[in-house]
Amino acid sequence: MEKLILAIGLVLALEGALYALFPSFLRAMLKQLETVSDSQLRIGGLIALALGVIIVWLIG
Repeated sequence: MEKLILAIGLVLALEGALYALFPSFLRAMLKQLETVSDSQLRIGGLIALALGVIIVWLIG
């Protein structure tokens, strides 16, 4: 449980740093996101999910 909380904290810290350092870039990325189809988003999400699981499995 402790590692899960640590991982969530790390994700929040990295995401917060991106928003703090590059707000205009992230705003532009969100506008571009509207042009991406649901299936492309779903595939990207599944790839990110798989990579995350593989990384956690290799480290753990």
